Amino acid sequence: MNQFLDYFSILSTSVGLTYLLILTLLEIVLGIDNIIFISIITDNLPKNKQKSARLIGLSLALIIRIIMLSLVSWIMTLDKEPLFTILGQSFTGHSLVLLVGGLFLIYKSVGEMHASVKGEAHETEKKTKGTFNAAVFQIVVVDFIFSFDSVISAIGMTNDIQHEAHGNPLIIIVLAVLISMLIMMWFSGPISRFINERPTIKMIALSFLVAIGIMLIAEAFGEHLQKGYIYFALVYALIVEMLNLRMRKNQKK
Repeated sequence: MNQFLDYFSILSTSVGLTYLLILTLLEIVLGIDNIIFISIITDNLPKNKQKSARLIGLSLALIIRIIMLSLVSWIMTLDKEPLFTILGQSFTGHSLVLLVGGLFLIYKSVGEMHASVKGEAHETEKKTKGTFNAAVFQIVVVDFIFSFDSVISAIGMTNDIQHEAHGNPLIIIVLAVLISMLIMMWFSGPISRFINERPTIKMIALSFLVAIGIMLIAEAFGEHLQKGYIYFALVYALIVEMLNLRMRKNQKK
């Protein structure tokens, strides 16, 4: 009983609540990649199945993140011992996940860009690759890849919290992940419609995912890039495109 209360006692402190707010915001920011990918993947499904795919995929992704938090000690070791070395480049378990994830993101994003440029209606893809189960599976896979960053970042942020407040910081991480995932579920629908109803916005989103994929591959090879620059470029491109959309709308009037 005392151990159970110890988990929640940290939430009664101002430090604990502050960390919960900051960590939740961090998880939401790190989840932007996820929401964009989900928006594009579910667009290949029939309209009546898109919401279900998003909710089931994100629910399974939440379970995976909770499991990963319970295995955090093992996850932290994945970046320490190299599994093998090729041409002088060492690869750890973490770097392999980043490499595979980056290649997968680039493959899916470039494929969608190619289809959009050719003007394909995706009808064939809806009946084959774009099945409900395939969409859910891809959502879970991508969230698993991005979860490494969010879990490691969360652990790094809460390393010193026990020195500032009494209690176990794990409950803060779990609550932050839970709250951020619920927010993603809530906003995934409107964001999906916004992106998929505007071809130019969709192309910018796909370009953003390609950039994220390149960044993941670079990190797999030991090159640490600032993700903030990519987010800034995305926001800047979206602002410019929103101005273009507004200008075209005014011209039609």
